[in-house]
Amino acid sequence: MNNDEIAIPTHLGLILDGNRRWARDNGMTVAQGHRKGYQNLKTVARAALKYGVRYVSAYVFSTENWQRDKQEVRDIMNILKWVLRHEVKEFNKDNIRLRVIGSKAKLGAALVTAIHDAEKLTEHNTAGTILLCLDYGGQQEIVDAVKRIAALGVDPSTITAELIAENLYAPDVPPVDLVIRTSGEQRLSNFMTWEAAYSELLFNEKNWPEFNEADFADAMAHYNNRQRRFGK
Repeated sequence: MNNDEIAIPTHLGLILDGNRRWARDNGMTVAQGHRKGYQNLKTVARAALKYGVRYVSAYVFSTENWQRDKQEVRDIMNILKWVLRHEVKEFNKDNIRLRVIGSKAKLGAALVTAIHDAEKLTEHNTAGTILLCLDYGGQQEIVDAVKRIAALGVDPSTITAELIAENLYAPDVPPVDLVIRTSGEQRLSNFMTWEAAYSELLFNEKNWPEFNEADFADAMAHYNNRQRRFGK
């Protein structure tokens, strides 16, 4: 099979499950588990972009995750702030665009500013896009889209699926072709509810920090062997 015949997902979704379990199994703190999870995201996302994927969306913090231990939430937000203020320079050097999608309502001014600055710095990069889904919920995204449409005074009888799609958090990003979830859990957990409607799903038993480039290559081989029907 030559490269032209290889099926490459344009948009890859990653549900990064198992950071806490990995930390517990290795005698580390939860914060160390999340830091390791980020380092692995950087590795796998770069591998995906090198493979030919154009968009990688990573579920880094859901709307439901606010219910976790307050110290864990602070640790995650500090990691994300560090990524957006410092790691973004490395992404920019490598021509990778960084975007953050989600409600942002509870993030605080410092983090929102860091998001704005990181997105502005990398907005013209063309080697691929990494989207961090932060304070993100798929159902809330649809609710927010409908609210935007209602605020425009649109006649309900004229609302279409295309119009809703145009009002999502990142309407210019294509639907998700493949979702990979780690740690053996087999559910979407409110990730990309609209965008993943026809996604292929792959579940891996490893905790996220253990999911490596060989596992990614294996996932690409499985994806290549699937026939996507889109309901036909």
